[in-house]
Amino acid sequence: MTFADERLRDDDLAFAARTAAAVPGLAQHTVPGAVGTLYYAGLDDLSGLPVTDAPNAYVVTASIKRAVLDTVAGKTPGPGVHFTGAAGDAVLSAPSSYLADLLRERRHRRAWQHALGHARLRHTSSFAVLSRARSASRVDLAGAWWQTAAELRRPARDWIPQAQRPLAWTTLLASADWMTPDVRGLLADAVDVAAGVLSDAPARLSDWSDRQDLARVGANTAGWRALALAGHGIELAAPFLDNEVIRACLAVGADERGAPGQYKPLLDAAFTGTGVLPGFVLARSTKGGFNALAYAGLRENAPVLRELLGSSSHLAALGLLTEQPVADALARAAAGQPTAQAALHLVVAAEVWLRQLADAPVRWWEEVSGRVAAV
Repeated sequence: MTFADERLRDDDLAFAARTAAAVPGLAQHTVPGAVGTLYYAGLDDLSGLPVTDAPNAYVVTASIKRAVLDTVAGKTPGPGVHFTGAAGDAVLSAPSSYLADLLRERRHRRAWQHALGHARLRHTSSFAVLSRARSASRVDLAGAWWQTAAELRRPARDWIPQAQRPLAWTTLLASADWMTPDVRGLLADAVDVAAGVLSDAPARLSDWSDRQDLARVGANTAGWRALALAGHGIELAAPFLDNEVIRACLAVGADERGAPGQYKPLLDAAFTGTGVLPGFVLARSTKGGFNALAYAGLRENAPVLRELLGSSSHLAALGLLTEQPVADALARAAAGQPTAQAALHLVVAAEVWLRQLADAPVRWWEEVSGRVAAV
Protein backbone atom coordinates (compact mmCIF):
# COMPACT_ATOMS: atom_id res chain seq x y z
CA MET A 1 0.00 0.00 0.00
CA THR A 2 1.44 3.37 -1.02
CA PHE A 3 -0.08 6.62 0.18
CA ALA A 4 0.53 8.84 -2.82
CA ASP A 5 -0.71 12.37 -2.29
CA GLU A 6 0.61 14.66 -5.04
CA ARG A 7 1.33 17.33 -2.42
CA LEU A 8 4.10 15.17 -0.98
CA ARG A 9 6.38 15.55 -4.02
CA ASP A 10 8.67 12.65 -3.07
CA ASP A 11 9.76 9.45 -4.81
CA ASP A 12 7.95 6.91 -2.62
CA LEU A 13 5.41 6.05 -5.30
CA ALA A 14 8.07 5.63 -7.99
CA PHE A 15 10.11 3.27 -5.80
CA ALA A 16 7.01 1.30 -4.78
CA ALA A 17 5.90 0.84 -8.39
CA ARG A 18 9.39 -0.19 -9.48
CA THR A 19 9.65 -2.65 -6.57
CA ALA A 20 6.26 -4.19 -7.28
CA ALA A 21 7.30 -4.71 -10.90
CA ALA A 22 10.58 -6.36 -9.90
CA VAL A 23 9.44 -8.68 -7.07
CA PRO A 24 7.33 -11.71 -8.09
CA GLY A 25 3.99 -12.06 -6.36
CA LEU A 26 3.95 -8.52 -5.03
CA ALA A 27 0.94 -6.34 -5.86
CA GLN A 28 0.92 -2.60 -5.32
CA HIS A 29 -2.16 -0.59 -4.39
CA THR A 30 -2.04 3.20 -4.44
CA VAL A 31 -3.94 5.26 -1.89
CA PRO A 32 -4.58 8.66 -3.47
CA GLY A 33 -4.71 11.73 -1.28
CA ALA A 34 -7.83 13.86 -1.04
CA VAL A 35 -8.83 17.27 0.23
CA GLY A 36 -9.42 15.87 3.72
CA THR A 37 -6.40 13.60 4.03
CA LEU A 38 -4.32 16.04 6.03
CA TYR A 39 -2.83 16.26 9.46
CA TYR A 40 -5.27 17.49 12.13
CA ALA A 41 -8.34 16.75 9.97
CA GLY A 42 -11.56 15.69 11.72
CA LEU A 43 -10.63 16.89 15.20
CA ASP A 44 -13.82 18.93 15.45
CA ASP A 45 -15.61 15.63 16.24
CA LEU A 46 -13.71 13.26 18.53
CA SER A 47 -16.47 10.67 18.81
CA GLY A 48 -15.06 8.58 15.96
CA LEU A 49 -11.66 8.14 17.57
CA PRO A 50 -10.96 5.15 19.85
CA VAL A 51 -10.17 5.93 23.48
CA THR A 52 -6.69 4.63 24.24
CA ASP A 53 -4.69 4.07 27.42
CA ALA A 54 -2.37 6.98 26.65
CA PRO A 55 -2.33 9.92 24.22
CA ASN A 56 -2.37 8.57 20.67
CA ALA A 57 -0.07 10.42 18.25
CA TYR A 58 -2.02 8.98 15.31
CA VAL A 59 -5.18 10.97 16.07
CA VAL A 60 -3.34 13.78 14.26
CA THR A 61 -3.04 11.67 11.08
CA ALA A 62 -6.21 9.62 11.48
CA SER A 63 -7.69 10.76 8.15
CA ILE A 64 -4.58 9.54 6.29
CA LYS A 65 -4.53 6.21 8.17
CA ARG A 66 -8.23 5.66 7.48
CA ALA A 67 -7.67 6.23 3.76
CA VAL A 68 -4.97 3.54 3.81
CA LEU A 69 -7.15 1.14 5.81
CA ASP A 70 -10.13 1.74 3.51
CA THR A 71 -7.95 0.62 0.60
CA VAL A 72 -6.67 -2.39 2.57
CA ALA A 73 -10.25 -3.42 3.37
CA GLY A 74 -11.35 -2.91 -0.23
CA LYS A 75 -8.51 -4.92 -1.77
CA THR A 76 -8.41 -7.92 0.58
CA PRO A 77 -11.01 -10.66 1.17
CA GLY A 78 -10.99 -10.39 4.96
CA PRO A 79 -9.71 -8.16 7.74
CA GLY A 80 -6.33 -9.90 7.85
CA VAL A 81 -3.09 -8.28 9.01
CA HIS A 82 -1.61 -5.00 7.78
CA PHE A 83 2.19 -4.73 8.03
CA THR A 84 3.76 -1.41 8.91
CA GLY A 85 7.37 -0.30 8.67
CA ALA A 86 7.17 1.54 12.00
CA ALA A 87 10.53 1.53 13.85
CA GLY A 88 12.50 0.79 10.67
CA ASP A 89 14.43 4.05 11.02
CA ALA A 90 14.96 3.45 14.75
CA VAL A 91 16.68 0.08 14.31
CA LEU A 92 18.29 0.34 10.86
CA SER A 93 19.88 3.76 11.35
CA ALA A 94 20.80 6.09 14.20
CA PRO A 95 20.43 9.79 14.96
CA SER A 96 23.57 11.91 14.90
CA SER A 97 23.61 11.99 18.71
CA TYR A 98 26.20 9.21 18.56
CA LEU A 99 28.71 11.94 17.66
CA ALA A 100 28.61 12.95 21.33
CA ASP A 101 29.72 9.43 22.26
CA LEU A 102 32.62 9.55 19.79
CA LEU A 103 33.76 12.82 21.35
CA ARG A 104 33.33 11.45 24.89
CA GLU A 105 35.42 8.39 24.01
CA ARG A 106 38.08 10.60 22.36
CA ARG A 107 37.57 8.96 18.99
CA HIS A 108 38.23 12.32 17.41
CA ARG A 109 39.25 11.17 13.95
CA ARG A 110 36.08 9.12 13.49
CA ALA A 111 33.99 11.95 14.93
CA TRP A 112 35.51 14.38 12.43
CA GLN A 113 34.98 11.99 9.49
CA HIS A 114 31.34 11.48 10.41
CA ALA A 115 30.80 15.18 11.07
CA LEU A 116 32.01 15.92 7.54
CA GLY A 117 29.43 13.46 6.15
CA HIS A 118 26.58 14.82 8.26
CA ALA A 119 27.55 18.37 7.33
CA ARG A 120 27.32 17.58 3.61
CA LEU A 121 23.87 16.04 4.08
CA ARG A 122 22.63 19.06 6.04
CA HIS A 123 24.39 21.74 3.97
CA THR A 124 26.22 23.08 6.98
CA SER A 125 29.76 22.98 8.37
CA SER A 126 31.40 20.10 10.22
CA PHE A 127 32.27 22.54 13.01
CA ALA A 128 28.57 23.32 13.46
CA VAL A 129 27.73 19.60 13.58
CA LEU A 130 30.36 18.88 16.25
CA SER A 131 29.43 22.01 18.17
CA ARG A 132 25.88 20.67 18.61
CA ALA A 133 27.28 17.43 20.07
CA ARG A 134 29.96 18.87 22.34
CA SER A 135 27.89 19.76 25.43
CA ALA A 136 26.20 16.33 25.52
CA SER A 137 29.62 14.66 25.35
CA ARG A 138 30.71 16.32 28.60
CA VAL A 139 27.94 15.12 30.89
CA ASP A 140 26.29 11.84 31.93
CA LEU A 141 22.55 11.20 32.19
CA ALA A 142 22.22 12.35 35.80
CA GLY A 143 24.18 15.51 35.07
CA ALA A 144 22.05 16.14 31.99
CA TRP A 145 18.88 15.85 34.07
CA TRP A 146 20.21 18.38 36.58
CA GLN A 147 20.91 20.70 33.64
CA THR A 148 17.37 20.11 32.37
CA ALA A 149 15.94 20.99 35.77
CA ALA A 150 17.96 24.20 35.84
CA GLU A 151 16.73 25.07 32.34
CA LEU A 152 13.12 24.57 33.44
CA ARG A 153 13.61 27.00 36.33
CA ARG A 154 14.76 29.72 33.95
CA PRO A 155 12.31 31.82 31.88
CA ALA A 156 10.80 30.14 28.82
CA ARG A 157 12.97 30.28 25.71
CA ASP A 158 12.13 31.98 22.44
CA TRP A 159 11.35 29.39 19.78
CA ILE A 160 14.01 28.33 17.31
CA PRO A 161 14.05 25.14 15.19
CA GLN A 162 15.07 22.10 17.22
CA ALA A 163 17.88 21.33 14.78
CA GLN A 164 19.59 24.54 15.89
CA ARG A 165 19.67 23.55 19.55
CA PRO A 166 22.47 21.45 21.07
CA LEU A 167 22.01 17.68 21.25
CA ALA A 168 20.76 16.60 24.66
CA TRP A 169 20.15 13.47 26.69
CA THR A 170 16.62 14.73 27.39
CA THR A 171 15.34 17.11 24.75
CA LEU A 172 13.05 19.94 25.79
CA LEU A 173 10.64 20.70 22.96
CA ALA A 174 8.75 23.96 22.69
CA SER A 175 5.95 22.36 24.72
CA ALA A 176 8.19 22.71 27.80
CA ASP A 177 8.23 26.48 27.18
CA TRP A 178 4.45 26.56 26.92
CA MET A 179 3.93 25.36 30.50
CA THR A 180 3.17 27.81 33.28
CA PRO A 181 6.12 28.74 35.53
CA ASP A 182 4.59 26.82 38.45
CA VAL A 183 4.32 23.61 36.43
CA ARG A 184 7.82 24.09 35.03
CA GLY A 185 9.04 24.34 38.62
CA LEU A 186 7.21 21.17 39.66
CA LEU A 187 8.67 19.33 36.68
CA ALA A 188 12.15 20.62 37.55
CA ASP A 189 11.76 19.30 41.10
CA ALA A 190 10.71 15.89 39.77
CA VAL A 191 13.66 15.77 37.38
CA ASP A 192 16.05 16.69 40.21
CA VAL A 193 14.69 13.84 42.33
CA ALA A 194 14.98 11.39 39.44
CA ALA A 195 18.59 12.43 38.83
CA GLY A 196 19.43 11.96 42.50
CA VAL A 197 18.21 8.35 42.62
CA LEU A 198 19.32 7.33 39.12
CA SER A 199 21.13 4.00 38.92
CA ASP A 200 22.21 1.72 36.08
CA ALA A 201 22.23 4.62 33.60
CA PRO A 202 23.57 3.98 30.09
CA ALA A 203 27.03 5.37 29.50
CA ARG A 204 26.34 6.33 25.89
CA LEU A 205 23.88 8.90 24.64
CA SER A 206 23.20 6.71 21.58
CA ASP A 207 22.10 3.78 23.79
CA TRP A 208 19.77 6.06 25.72
CA SER A 209 18.40 7.60 22.51
CA ASP A 210 17.78 4.15 20.99
CA ARG A 211 15.85 3.09 24.08
CA GLN A 212 13.74 6.25 24.14
CA ASP A 213 13.04 6.16 20.40
CA LEU A 214 11.84 2.55 20.54
CA ALA A 215 9.64 3.24 23.56
CA ARG A 216 8.06 6.18 21.73
CA VAL A 217 7.57 4.29 18.46
CA GLY A 218 6.13 1.30 20.33
CA ALA A 219 3.60 3.47 22.15
CA ASN A 220 2.66 5.28 18.95
CA THR A 221 2.24 2.00 17.07
CA ALA A 222 -0.16 0.80 19.77
CA GLY A 223 -2.28 3.85 18.95
CA TRP A 224 -2.11 3.07 15.21
CA ARG A 225 -3.22 -0.49 16.02
CA ALA A 226 -6.18 0.85 18.02
CA LEU A 227 -7.32 2.89 15.00
CA ALA A 228 -7.02 -0.12 12.70
CA LEU A 229 -8.96 -2.44 15.01
CA ALA A 230 -11.67 0.04 16.00
CA GLY A 231 -12.52 1.28 12.51
CA HIS A 232 -11.79 -1.73 10.32
CA GLY A 233 -11.16 -4.83 12.44
CA ILE A 234 -7.69 -5.04 10.89
CA GLU A 235 -4.77 -6.27 12.99
CA LEU A 236 -1.48 -4.41 12.74
CA ALA A 237 1.97 -6.02 12.65
CA ALA A 238 5.25 -4.14 13.07
CA PRO A 239 8.13 -6.53 12.29
CA PHE A 240 10.81 -3.96 13.13
CA LEU A 241 9.51 -3.95 16.72
CA ASP A 242 10.09 -7.70 17.04
CA ASN A 243 12.46 -8.37 19.95
CA GLU A 244 14.87 -10.45 17.85
CA VAL A 245 15.06 -7.77 15.16
CA ILE A 246 15.73 -5.08 17.78
CA ARG A 247 18.43 -7.16 19.47
CA ALA A 248 20.16 -7.98 16.18
CA CYS A 249 20.14 -4.41 14.92
CA LEU A 250 21.13 -2.69 18.14
CA ALA A 251 24.04 -5.10 18.59
CA VAL A 252 25.68 -2.95 15.90
CA GLY A 253 27.10 0.35 17.15
CA ALA A 254 25.24 3.54 16.38
CA ASP A 255 28.22 4.98 14.50
CA GLU A 256 27.97 2.03 12.08
CA ARG A 257 24.17 2.08 11.76
CA GLY A 258 24.14 5.86 11.33
CA ALA A 259 27.21 6.22 9.10
CA PRO A 260 26.43 9.24 6.89
CA GLY A 261 28.13 7.85 3.78
CA GLN A 262 25.62 5.02 3.32
CA TYR A 263 21.87 4.97 3.82
CA LYS A 264 20.75 2.15 6.13
CA PRO A 265 23.96 0.08 5.90
CA LEU A 266 22.42 -2.74 7.96
CA LEU A 267 19.80 -3.32 5.30
CA ASP A 268 22.49 -3.47 2.65
CA ALA A 269 24.64 -5.87 4.68
CA ALA A 270 21.70 -8.19 5.38
CA PHE A 271 20.27 -8.46 1.87
CA THR A 272 22.99 -7.83 -0.71
CA GLY A 273 23.34 -10.95 -2.85
CA THR A 274 20.30 -12.71 -1.38
CA GLY A 275 17.89 -11.90 -4.22
CA VAL A 276 15.25 -10.88 -1.67
CA LEU A 277 15.42 -7.14 -2.36
CA PRO A 278 16.31 -5.52 -5.68
CA GLY A 279 19.61 -3.67 -5.77
CA PHE A 280 17.92 -0.32 -6.47
CA VAL A 281 16.03 -0.62 -3.18
CA LEU A 282 19.25 -1.22 -1.26
CA ALA A 283 20.91 1.69 -3.06
CA ARG A 284 18.10 4.13 -2.32
CA SER A 285 19.29 7.16 -0.36
CA THR A 286 16.06 9.19 -0.16
CA LYS A 287 13.11 9.08 2.20
CA GLY A 288 9.59 10.37 1.80
CA GLY A 289 8.17 12.76 4.37
CA PHE A 290 4.81 14.20 5.33
CA ASN A 291 5.85 17.78 6.09
CA ALA A 292 3.72 19.18 3.27
CA LEU A 293 0.56 17.56 4.67
CA ALA A 294 1.49 18.56 8.20
CA TYR A 295 1.80 22.24 7.35
CA ALA A 296 -1.25 22.16 5.08
CA GLY A 297 -3.19 20.60 7.96
CA LEU A 298 -1.98 23.24 10.39
CA ARG A 299 -3.15 25.97 8.01
CA GLU A 300 -6.49 24.51 7.02
CA ASN A 301 -7.49 23.31 10.47
CA ALA A 302 -6.23 26.35 12.35
CA PRO A 303 -9.69 27.33 13.73
CA VAL A 304 -10.23 23.87 15.23
CA LEU A 305 -6.72 23.82 16.68
CA ARG A 306 -7.14 27.27 18.20
CA GLU A 307 -10.30 26.04 19.91
CA LEU A 308 -8.67 22.81 21.11
CA LEU A 309 -5.64 24.60 22.55
CA GLY A 310 -7.33 27.85 23.54
CA SER A 311 -9.15 29.03 26.63
CA SER A 312 -11.18 25.79 26.91
CA SER A 313 -8.10 23.57 26.74
CA HIS A 314 -7.80 20.83 29.36
CA LEU A 315 -4.01 21.11 29.15
CA ALA A 316 -4.27 24.84 29.89
CA ALA A 317 -6.47 24.13 32.90
CA LEU A 318 -3.69 21.90 34.25
CA GLY A 319 -1.00 24.51 33.59
CA LEU A 320 0.57 22.34 30.89
CA LEU A 321 0.30 25.06 28.26
CA THR A 322 -0.38 28.75 28.00
CA GLU A 323 -2.54 30.11 25.23
CA GLN A 324 -0.47 32.88 23.64
CA PRO A 325 2.73 31.01 22.67
CA VAL A 326 0.62 28.22 21.17
CA ALA A 327 -1.42 30.78 19.23
CA ASP A 328 1.85 32.27 17.99
CA ALA A 329 3.05 28.85 16.80
CA LEU A 330 -0.22 28.28 14.95
CA ALA A 331 -0.02 31.75 13.39
CA ARG A 332 3.47 30.98 12.06
CA ALA A 333 2.16 27.80 10.46
CA ALA A 334 -0.82 29.64 8.93
CA ALA A 335 1.62 32.12 7.40
CA GLY A 336 3.68 29.33 5.87
CA GLN A 337 6.60 29.85 8.25
CA PRO A 338 8.49 27.11 10.13
CA THR A 339 6.97 26.37 13.52
CA ALA A 340 7.20 24.01 16.49
CA GLN A 341 5.65 21.15 14.57
CA ALA A 342 6.68 18.28 16.87
CA ALA A 343 5.49 20.09 19.98
CA LEU A 344 2.13 20.96 18.39
CA HIS A 345 1.68 17.33 17.33
CA LEU A 346 2.24 16.09 20.87
CA VAL A 347 0.09 18.66 22.66
CA VAL A 348 -2.81 18.11 20.25
CA ALA A 349 -2.64 14.35 20.89
CA ALA A 350 -2.59 14.97 24.65
CA GLU A 351 -5.47 17.47 24.48
CA VAL A 352 -7.60 15.09 22.42
CA TRP A 353 -6.93 12.30 24.92
CA LEU A 354 -7.90 14.43 27.93
CA ARG A 355 -11.13 15.48 26.24
CA GLN A 356 -11.92 11.87 25.38
CA LEU A 357 -11.38 10.83 28.99
CA ALA A 358 -13.62 13.62 30.21
CA ASP A 359 -16.43 12.42 27.94
CA ALA A 360 -15.88 8.67 28.40
CA PRO A 361 -18.07 6.53 30.69
CA VAL A 362 -16.50 6.37 34.14
CA ARG A 363 -15.34 2.93 35.28
CA TRP A 364 -13.15 1.82 38.13
CA TRP A 365 -12.05 -1.34 39.88
CA GLU A 366 -12.15 -1.94 43.60
CA GLU A 367 -11.53 -4.96 45.79
CA VAL A 368 -14.48 -6.04 47.89
CA SER A 369 -14.32 -8.90 50.40
CA GLY A 370 -11.46 -10.66 48.67
CA ARG A 371 -12.89 -10.40 45.18
CA VAL A 372 -12.63 -7.81 42.42
CA ALA A 373 -15.79 -6.03 41.33
CA ALA A 374 -16.28 -3.80 38.30
CA VAL A 375 -18.49 -0.79 38.84
